[in-house]
Amino acid sequence: MKQILRILLAAVGILGVAAVAAVVYVTTFLDPEDFKPRLIEVVEEHTGLNIELDGPLSWSFYPRIGVSVEKARAWLAEQDVEAPAFAAVDRAEVSVAFAPLLRGEIAVDGLTLDSMRLNLRRDEQGQGNWTPLLDRMAERSEKAETVLAPASAGPNADAGSLDVALSIANVKVKDADIRFRDALNNTFWHAEELNVTGNNVNPERSFPLKAMFTLNRHDSLDGRVLERAPAISSEVNLDTRIKLALDEHRFSLETPSLTTRSRANPDDEPQELSLEASSIEAGLDSKRLSVSDGVLNATLHHPDTWDGGLALALKFALESNWDAQTAAVNDIQLTGPDGLRASGRLRLENWLSDLHYEGQITLAALSLRPWLKRLGATLDTRNPGAFSDVALTSPIAGNAERVRFSPLSLALDDTTLTGDLSAAFDATSLDFDLSGDTLNVDRYLPAAEPRQASLMPVRQALAQDQDQKPTLLSQPLLAKLELDGALSLESLTLGGLTFDTPRLRLEGRDGVQRLSAFDAGFYDGALSATGRVNARETPLEWALSPRVEKVKMAPLLEALGDRESLLSGRLNAIGEFTTQGNTRADLLRRLNGSAKAELNDGAISGVNVSQKMCEAAAALESRETSREWHEDTRFEHVSATFAVHDGVVRSDDMLVTIPGIDVHGEGEYELGRKQFDALAQARLVNTADAACRVNSRLEKLALPVRCKGDISADSSEWCSIDRDAFKDNVSELVGDEVGGRIEEKLDERLGEGATKELRDGLKRLFN
Repeated sequence: MKQILRILLAAVGILGVAAVAAVVYVTTFLDPEDFKPRLIEVVEEHTGLNIELDGPLSWSFYPRIGVSVEKARAWLAEQDVEAPAFAAVDRAEVSVAFAPLLRGEIAVDGLTLDSMRLNLRRDEQGQGNWTPLLDRMAERSEKAETVLAPASAGPNADAGSLDVALSIANVKVKDADIRFRDALNNTFWHAEELNVTGNNVNPERSFPLKAMFTLNRHDSLDGRVLERAPAISSEVNLDTRIKLALDEHRFSLETPSLTTRSRANPDDEPQELSLEASSIEAGLDSKRLSVSDGVLNATLHHPDTWDGGLALALKFALESNWDAQTAAVNDIQLTGPDGLRASGRLRLENWLSDLHYEGQITLAALSLRPWLKRLGATLDTRNPGAFSDVALTSPIAGNAERVRFSPLSLALDDTTLTGDLSAAFDATSLDFDLSGDTLNVDRYLPAAEPRQASLMPVRQALAQDQDQKPTLLSQPLLAKLELDGALSLESLTLGGLTFDTPRLRLEGRDGVQRLSAFDAGFYDGALSATGRVNARETPLEWALSPRVEKVKMAPLLEALGDRESLLSGRLNAIGEFTTQGNTRADLLRRLNGSAKAELNDGAISGVNVSQKMCEAAAALESRETSREWHEDTRFEHVSATFAVHDGVVRSDDMLVTIPGIDVHGEGEYELGRKQFDALAQARLVNTADAACRVNSRLEKLALPVRCKGDISADSSEWCSIDRDAFKDNVSELVGDEVGGRIEEKLDERLGEGATKELRDGLKRLFN
């Protein structure tokens, strides 16, 4: 046993002496500078690069055997040597393990690249300056028959019998800098402070890999691009295990973890993204990329509205072929705060040239209110529950310019809409063809101010503070929007009014948006309208042509008011209006046009004007009426034409036809100031259906009723008998003397307060 031990110790001693002798021989008789010409020759032969080695080429024997080179630069074959080098490195070192050398093997122990720099370029045609280099290396991919040897050894140095074990204990890339000048997209990409480390790098097993760098994007290509702050800057970190299948020309990342922190402004909170997956596989020959069990987590920040950040999580699986430019994203699940749950799938084609995509999307019911708040939209709706229950499901398709949902199913609170919807991402085009059940638009309008009078939305709109001038529409949007829309509903509520089975058609192009048709059942009658908005002019130019037919007046007024209507009948009206502006005040102030209206077969409830006037006439003639009167005032016809000029509505031919009574009137209403002034003259006439018989002189006597005031004031104060006008009427009939005593005569014959009773009866018509 001792003999064997002595032999082993002797062998170790002999090997040690041989190693020392070898080191002494190499360092004494072999100059590493002799390798430079051969090294430059081999690199140029296999890559086409022009190499310049400015620094020394040196050996290292402790603590490992290696060789290093400093200040190396390389230019592409077509490059001028005065131009910045295609690639450069301050220091590169390769070391090998000593023990494998004794077995006739080369095991690379370490590879270090310090301060490597790459200058990549792509021209306007999409050709990269690295393409010839890759083509040349592909042609020279077969194993070389000779190895590097000193020039003194001659050109036919044998490669020998050493085997290269492709296992590198440590790989380090320190402080690398990569610049990519992309003339095709007019952008400049800069990866700086790039550090990569890998351990036990080999083609047989997976090995750990870490990388970190800062990636900057500049939207400029001028010579001072790096002197300005980047458009966006991202800190990137990758931690994974990578497996190289060199023979199959593919690689895979096992349990990768990729994180980024991006800023568009150095003072902003970073937008954080992290990607994790079971595996990511890439085939270099097949041009395929797949991601299994991917999870993308995001924490997004907004300086104004996203206090604390917005956390989103996206689960997915990806299968793509970047040669065919196709990708399938499956098992999509997006989750976030406030009940956000969306799922679906997506298939993409031609993403680099002519992107098209299709898939399916489902959005579970959620409240949009917190999400609209994050987008900067302040909600103060009349119904505080508006937008609180929204869900969507639809196939999705489109390209880089627009998206289409067809067939779409959208649930918005109590409304369900189905049909087709497509829109351009730049808001220049909108097409839709939708049908639904019931839609209450009022619940989504801004909350109304407290009411000061009995009428509801119409009066409130007219009474709104004119100093507040919110813009109604976006003129730049309308000027470029191409619109083609159709909407049909079972019921629509707007402004407190109900429209039955409305049908809407919108068309727009070249800056003119048109209401081609609007038709609806309207309080047992019909309503139709056409109109347009011209956004090519400043201010906006509006036109509207409404028409109503056989609309029941009583339920319409009840919808506008808050109590039972005193007026009934069938309304027919038609109008033509134009205006200019983009605020409520401007539209009212500049309104012009005309309208004609008539009300047939109606009644005024709660008072009988015929009775009051007949009793007054009988008293004047010293007689009494014994007729039984109906409690309402029945009329056959009410008509008027209106002229609108700069926001003032005028009519001088108002006519009310009551059996035995004719009422003529005139007046005006100023929309801007909300002031009105109207005078009605009522006369008893002897006709076949006369309310009562009067003498011919009383037929000429008119009872004047003046209505004057503010639309927002108490309606009971609007109307009264115009005593001065009544005296004038009597004066014309029987002379100035009679006219001066006519009111006293009425009180004497009818009893004290008779005129007050008649006046109060008229007030009740408007209260």
